[in-house]
Amino acid sequence: MKNRRSFIKRGTAALALAGISGISKKAGAGEVKISSALLHHVFFWLKEPDNQAHRQQFESALEKLLKVETITVSHIGIPAATEERGVVDNSYTYSYLVMFDTLEDQLVYQTHPLHLKFIEENSDLWEKVVVYDSVDI
Repeated sequence: MKNRRSFIKRGTAALALAGISGISKKAGAGEVKISSALLHHVFFWLKEPDNQAHRQQFESALEKLLKVETITVSHIGIPAATEERGVVDNSYTYSYLVMFDTLEDQLVYQTHPLHLKFIEENSDLWEKVVVYDSVDI
């Protein structure tokens, strides 16, 4: 039953993200909402952001990390080339956003062997990490 609920939630979230990204009709903020979820957003600053070998290693490691089964939605990104504004911080190298159904699912992720391996094998590549976790209001 949990797998079915997770499948339905993932499908709904994927459709919502498709609407947000413009794949389907444009929707207002009131029409597309992600609810009952925990969002885990991590920003990484690599020590050598211009080192292509390090970037390849890190991107591959982030992709492997997405195999943790409690992740329902994910996005790996780099800073967008938006206009400069005082409130925008685009100094990071990578953005890693994942969604979990529950706090418990996020706790599974934190202690998952893939997550621990990611930290062990890649922590020497970054100089700074900032994490923002959020839940619904």
